[in-house]
Amino acid sequence: MSAKTNAVRLLESKQIPFDIQHYEVDETDLSAEHVAESMGIEPERIFKTLVLINSEKQYLVAIIPGNAHLDLKKLASISHSKKCEMIPMKDIFNVTGYIRGGCSPIGMKKLFPTYIEETAELFDTIVVSAGKRGLQIVIDPKDLAEMVDANFADLILV
Repeated sequence: MSAKTNAVRLLESKQIPFDIQHYEVDETDLSAEHVAESMGIEPERIFKTLVLINSEKQYLVAIIPGNAHLDLKKLASISHSKKCEMIPMKDIFNVTGYIRGGCSPIGMKKLFPTYIEETAELFDTIVVSAGKRGLQIVIDPKDLAEMVDANFADLILV
């Protein structure tokens, strides 16, 4: 298996089943929708990793479908915060150890409170970043939740 990212090493060390898929990176379009199209999968099955900070200055992670938008009020309520907002893009590497377009929910510098959009449970497998642009992990959402100690919740705008 090529490209042993931190996420891949952690999954292997825990003996959690997963697959790796490669896709062609387009530096002009790092969107999850574009990745889904490149990989030939439904955008609702590819999940993007969003990193936020709450009013108490704690970092949070939301994992939502690539074609959805995060409801900040829902996340604040679920995480018992007054308010949540996306972290500035310039901070993503310092906070997570990953870059934009390659931010995996697995293997961040610290384990932050993590929430996965509940629609993930409708799929046998979902797709998340493997920690490097051009590389994705295909994993059972329950295994992902166990790996990052996440809760499933209603997180998206409807």
